Amino acid sequence: MATMAQAIRMALHYGEENLGVTDIFGEDVGPPLGGVFTCTQGLKTAYNSPLDERGIIGCALGLALAGQRPVCEIQFGDYIFNTIDLLKIVGNSHWASIGQFEIPLVCMTIVGAGIHGSIYHSHSFESIASHIPGWKIVLPSTPIDAYGMMISAIKDPNPVMFLYPKALIRVKGTELIPGEPEDEKELHRMIDAPTGPTLYHIMEARKSWKPEWPKGLTDYQVPFGKAKIVQEGSDITIVTYARHVFMAKEAADKLKQTEGISAEIIDLRTLYPWDRETVMNSVRKTGRVLILNEDTPVTNFGEHIYREIVDTCFYELVAKPRVLAGADVPGVGLHPNLEFASIPQVQDIEKAILAICSEKP
Repeated sequence: MATMAQAIRMALHYGEENLGVTDIFGEDVGPPLGGVFTCTQGLKTAYNSPLDERGIIGCALGLALAGQRPVCEIQFGDYIFNTIDLLKIVGNSHWASIGQFEIPLVCMTIVGAGIHGSIYHSHSFESIASHIPGWKIVLPSTPIDAYGMMISAIKDPNPVMFLYPKALIRVKGTELIPGEPEDEKELHRMIDAPTGPTLYHIMEARKSWKPEWPKGLTDYQVPFGKAKIVQEGSDITIVTYARHVFMAKEAADKLKQTEGISAEIIDLRTLYPWDRETVMNSVRKTGRVLILNEDTPVTNFGEHIYREIVDTCFYELVAKPRVLAGADVPGVGLHPNLEFASIPQVQDIEKAILAICSEKP
């Protein structure tokens, strides 16, 4: 099964071959590296940009306005903050032109903790991104969703923020992407650039390397604004996305065995637009809800979901909703203990579920 990095790479390849993608660029996006997380290895339209995030976003906007279909990358989500004013312009250009100009632009960046990246390589960006109108915001949790959402992002006529989680970039999927070979070793041989004992050997090996792309790749899409029910339950709804889908599943499975608690887990997949219908229907069924993510707690997107649930399902709730988010600290520490304390862990999720389910109607 493909990893998320391989899934994104295959989707971008399909995009440049079939969907009109003209430019894939960013810091170290082109050869020989093919992206810090290898998401752009072997792509024919991929090239390296200067170390200039504002230049990357500005160039992508210009290309989109000129009729091209660019995919730009900000190397880490932590580096995108100095582009906020340009992101605002990208987001409002279609609206400001009264619909005369489309902005078919995808900005991809990797977010969240999970690799012990400390304060400059661990930040979440989705809540801040949700305050910049005009962008669709997606966060896949599985390789097949990453593939399908990238295809949808490329085909969208206006800007999409494609945020993918660091902690899941090397995790293999459980479903075959349409067209990928069943043998993961074969996929590795076909599309992963060669490595070597030293940087010199790697550079030399990659001079003549060319990928062998799977022939059967399709325009498989995951629609924006459609959540996925990861597992059904009757006692509590957990609304989450990205890496915490798996943490929630681990916590829910344990409490099912030890406490008999049946948790329904919803993977939002898209933050804007988000799937209100699926969430509200689940909350009406269970009467209890935990909203879970790793972004900082103040003006967290989970707070918006909380308000919408209270406004819509107030009389069906049997317990107070909770938001379990990252710690209210300026950054994520380098030491594993500091990182673990900054981000909700499985035991934190278990405690939150127990607290909600023990509350009497």
